[in-house]
Amino acid sequence: MGVNLRGRHFLKLLDFSTEEINYLLDLSRDFKNMKRAGVPHRYLEGKSVALLFEKTSTRTRCAFEVGAADLGMSVTYLDPSGSQMGHKESIADTARVLGRMFDGIEYRGFEQEKVDELAAYAGVPVWNGLTDQFHPTQMLADMLTFKENFNNDIKGRTLVFMGDAANNVANSLMVVCAKLGVNFVACAPEGFFPAEDLVATCREIAAENGCEIRLESDVKKAVTGADCIYTDIWVSMGMPDDFYKERIPLMVPYRVTSEVMAMANDDAIFLHCLPSFHDTKTKKGAEVAEKFGITEMEVTDEVFESKASKVFDEAENRMHTIKAVMYATLK
Repeated sequence: MGVNLRGRHFLKLLDFSTEEINYLLDLSRDFKNMKRAGVPHRYLEGKSVALLFEKTSTRTRCAFEVGAADLGMSVTYLDPSGSQMGHKESIADTARVLGRMFDGIEYRGFEQEKVDELAAYAGVPVWNGLTDQFHPTQMLADMLTFKENFNNDIKGRTLVFMGDAANNVANSLMVVCAKLGVNFVACAPEGFFPAEDLVATCREIAAENGCEIRLESDVKKAVTGADCIYTDIWVSMGMPDDFYKERIPLMVPYRVTSEVMAMANDDAIFLHCLPSFHDTKTKKGAEVAEKFGITEMEVTDEVFESKASKVFDEAENRMHTIKAVMYATLK
């Protein structure tokens, strides 16, 4: 019997089986091929989706908007000033209103409980565009990119996340790696690893799929033999600048440099969910450089611009994978 995700929410990858995740990745590849070949695929003509954004984003918003348009759907974007959710109207009431007007709802914001509550009351599929705990749409793009660089075969390979491994991206990477049989290594200073209960859950899943979950503070032990090195910004969106003063000395040893990449396998790739502070060409990068005297943070510009870097393939793949999620749950 084939995979059927019609009517399902997409809140976290813990809710999905290995078969279902691979189905979404295969579907993403098909949509990517159609997009590049110019083959129309307006399979959801006449449907409408709402995008609820409490946190801004370039890739997530554009991926949902372009993906929806390609599928023939209309899109309504609601930023914090465009909705009463959480201000004059409860999440539950917002969900019940939007669910009667739209065929699907995306949420990008803060607590996981918010997207869970939207899903409980909406009556239509709800998709998690990012919360403080999980970032599942990013994971599909990451795994599609990983597969593209290793002949569609990533089972048994090793992905290392470096930096603040207690964040939503590291959490989600650990989950998706466990589900797909990829060895996951969190390389971080003590105190910056995923929550123990989530680690325990992922280790159980990993054991079923023939891979392992490791927590390492020693960079060389972590990255030796790695197929993919992944990192993210050191200070998450919404955190005050004071965090940089605390984080920089802790995180500098976990910066992805050419020396770090050289410890990995010769064909290892570099991934980053973006945006990245690899130079001072952004307003925030220039501010941090002036305040704290650091011009490259989680990754050096040399690595970011290297042949091993697949970050823009990864960014493009957000569109194809998000399109797959919308289609699979709304078809």
